[in-house]
Amino acid sequence: MFSEPDDPAVVDRMRAAHAAACAALGAVPCPPASGGTREAWGWQGRTLGKPATGPYGPGWLRVVHSSVERAGGKLWTGPEDAERLVPRYVPRPRLHLVREWAEGDDVYRAELYDCVADGAVPAAPVLGEVPRLTPAWWSGLRTAIGGLSTVRTDRTAVRQAYLDRAMPKYLAFLGRPVPTAPPAWSTAHGDLHWANLAGPQLSILDWEGWGTAPAGYDAALLHAYSLAVPETAERVRRELSDILASEAGRFAEVVVITELLQSAERGDNRELVPALRQRAGEVSGPGR
Repeated sequence: MFSEPDDPAVVDRMRAAHAAACAALGAVPCPPASGGTREAWGWQGRTLGKPATGPYGPGWLRVVHSSVERAGGKLWTGPEDAERLVPRYVPRPRLHLVREWAEGDDVYRAELYDCVADGAVPAAPVLGEVPRLTPAWWSGLRTAIGGLSTVRTDRTAVRQAYLDRAMPKYLAFLGRPVPTAPPAWSTAHGDLHWANLAGPQLSILDWEGWGTAPAGYDAALLHAYSLAVPETAERVRRELSDILASEAGRFAEVVVITELLQSAERGDNRELVPALRQRAGEVSGPGR
């Protein structure tokens, strides 16, 4: 989750859209005593989610905003595609209802999900402290990642053209050529950071960007977002060792490091940069 946008016009517009979505889907915002004031904002206010009671009982109503020219495509249809194609043993909130509408140059999409009783493990993608997670949670995560990797889809989370362009640029500090062709491709959630994982009962949230990626991508991304807490980073390496210790897993780590170094250049998660650069040397060095 991200912070409430600084622009009050965006905040007002998204809250008004959320109220309109409640009316369209027959949902009622939860009162403050029931946690109804809790808001989950997306990047730069692109999405807003809140608890709501709808036709299927307690739920979560999420509104997505786009300009007319950007509406549609992978991010727009990701949750519906996941509901249709991803097996139910990959734990996630069920998507019940979807509505879309336009207001001038703005397009909105409302999605009504099952309520997830347990919240995200931390409130932000980057881990800040050791989470208390059970062996069953970790076992469920391994099963989910493995099951998802076999799903057949024409959706794409990471493109080869991006790897060819970005990896030489953002890994130049290594001082040696870095291969850009993955050993294998598989299907990934594509945004498996800590704010998209609920616990203690495992549930995987936010299915906008899922699709094919270098094999091991999800495990590598979770590990990268754990680097600020070395104890948990080591736990991720241990629990997902069958993925991360492989040639494909090491390559996926380098891909994720490339992406996060690029996003840090834009101001995101700069605190991870030293650890990312160190890890890049560890997984891509001679003999690896």
